[in-house]
Amino acid sequence: MITAIRAVRRAKGLTLDDVARRCDPPTTAQTIGRLETGTRTVSVGWLNRIAAALDVAAVDLVTMPERADLPVVAILDSTGIQAPTRPNLATPPHVEPGQVAVTVAAGVGDYRTGDVLWCTTLSPDEFESALYRDVLVPRPAGRFAFGRLVALTDGSPTLIPVGDDAAPQQIERPVWIARAVRLIRTL
Repeated sequence: MITAIRAVRRAKGLTLDDVARRCDPPTTAQTIGRLETGTRTVSVGWLNRIAAALDVAAVDLVTMPERADLPVVAILDSTGIQAPTRPNLATPPHVEPGQVAVTVAAGVGDYRTGDVLWCTTLSPDEFESALYRDVLVPRPAGRFAFGRLVALTDGSPTLIPVGDDAAPQQIERPVWIARAVRLIRTL
């Protein structure tokens, strides 16, 4: 969290001492200076006191760091799973390294239209941790397979695709798979 205390104080034409005296209870200009520069941690209590002294909402005194976007690497619908035709992003609260997303364009199996699956990529030595979980598996030519990982044979996963009466499929030694770790569903 980055504070905008100094910018708001200066925009209002106030000195450190002015803000310090307006705080309830009053404090010192030195304390306000430390809070502005980050040499002292700004607690919620301090943020509220300074906001009241500046006659602004506490939310006006903070800026949150930029959030990273999660790339959508596949789209799932009733005809299967494929790469998007144009770049697409899903915006999560926080992206972990190695995460990718799958968006559901049409309901299939347990997934509904509009769902977003957050997936964590796994290297071949981690594939076993995804057994009996839904996974995304890259295939040649930018295609994908998606389904429940039911077996591993010499680094080649066997999936049961989502949907009715889907036959198991084995993908020959992919470089990575992505285990579904979070379902985002708009209610």
